[in-house]
Amino acid sequence: MHLRTLIFFVREFFFPTGCGLCGTALLEPGEAWQGLCEPCRESLEEDTEIPADGTRPRAQTRCRRCGRPLISEQDRCLPCRERDDWNCESISPLYPYTGTYRKLLAAYKFEKNLGLGNFLARRLAGHCREFPGFVLVPVPPRPGKIRTTGWDQVEYLARRLEDEGLPVRRCLKRLPSQTQKKLDRRSRLQNLEGRFALTGAAPRRALLIDDIMTTGATLEACAAALKKGGTEQVCGICLFYD
Repeated sequence: MHLRTLIFFVREFFFPTGCGLCGTALLEPGEAWQGLCEPCRESLEEDTEIPADGTRPRAQTRCRRCGRPLISEQDRCLPCRERDDWNCESISPLYPYTGTYRKLLAAYKFEKNLGLGNFLARRLAGHCREFPGFVLVPVPPRPGKIRTTGWDQVEYLARRLEDEGLPVRRCLKRLPSQTQKKLDRRSRLQNLEGRFALTGAAPRRALLIDDIMTTGATLEACAAALKKGGTEQVCGICLFYD
């Protein structure tokens, strides 16, 4: 048994939190490591919209750029048709931010359920391997976030992805900006324009990693900073789309 798995299991034994979704007791080391009981874990793995082997059975119904489901459009959704010079060329989201998935992210992000982070990182790793030659670049937190919340959920995912043998480069920082929550799509894009800067060498090909995509403004702003620093190709991958 891996030492980290054992630590999570021992902690769960003495300070039980239960399954991050249904609350069932976690009685196996693997369950404690991933923060989920086996039935909940299997249901999430089966329901992933983009399987870990990289195949896309519903690719014809998803936007070629942002990965959101298409309703009546073809190839690209209407917002992604607004321009042809996107810096972030494609985005691959895993889950819709609804129902069970909203609860999953809340338990991980706000309740700091690290076991769920281990599960989510493993799911991300399978998709990241579909981008050979790309270096993973985590989206940096807003200024003051770690001081306020005590941690950075995207950085935790990045560390677990490194454990999976994937290359990670932390070469971006986020500058102060207005909060995004109450802004519309166009305002979000404008608000974050120029709000990310390089702190190190930009990789030739970058795969941005984030937890949730709402309008894609954050990924686009990060991609613009990378392109300005010399990156030739930028794609994005995130856990959830809203």
